[in-house]
Amino acid sequence: MHNLKDKVALITGGSRGIGKAIAKRLASEGAIVAINYTQNESAAIQTKNEIEEAGGQAILSKFDVSNFDAVHEEVDKIIEKLGSIYILINNAGITKDTLLMRMKEEDWDSVISINLKGIFNCTKAVTRNMFKQREGRIVNLTSVVGEMGNAGQTNYAASKAGIIGFTKACAREMAPRGITVNAISPGFIKTDITDQLPEEIRKDYISKIPLNRFGSPEDIAGAVAFLTSDDASYITGEVFRINGGIYT
Repeated sequence: MHNLKDKVALITGGSRGIGKAIAKRLASEGAIVAINYTQNESAAIQTKNEIEEAGGQAILSKFDVSNFDAVHEEVDKIIEKLGSIYILINNAGITKDTLLMRMKEEDWDSVISINLKGIFNCTKAVTRNMFKQREGRIVNLTSVVGEMGNAGQTNYAASKAGIIGFTKACAREMAPRGITVNAISPGFIKTDITDQLPEEIRKDYISKIPLNRFGSPEDIAGAVAFLTSDDASYITGEVFRINGGIYT
């Protein structure tokens, strides 16, 4: 267990999948979690209820990570309500997959806007507070696709590769103020999306993974708990691969 008692953690896209697992794990470690969501309020409320039923603390924070002004407004509200933000988990992301020759401009723009610009917006919004308190933990969710590429995902791969560069640059800028910035690069994780894959395709994906299974959202949440704890105070600018060995 990592002691995060009363540390305020903002998790973007925190209502479902990997974000939900991270929110629940950090809350179980004692953090006060702000669960960001954009549209699915019922899922966000369900996550909040599960955290509170387990004895944790959580609030809801509705905003679109791609909206610069909305992000800053809501982050300021969280800081005003809870006093500070110690942890930022940039998890929100979307996919709009298709081959490049068929990709519409809006498919490119929306993925880049949410996946990459969203991380800029949220990180910039918490920076002044973290600089002032001279401590903080930022963890950005990239993807194995951003490292090795994948046909039909040029927009997604570009956004996730950009996150790696952003992470390394931010780590250098923020280290003098006691803030660590790292990235986690998941491989194939069992979520609603992978559950919808045809059985034949799922088996094909699994056959390429040395550990012969999809990862779980909890696998990612465990790494986040470590990176946001005092145990990881000397780690910054790193990309942690959690992919079952599919890309090393």
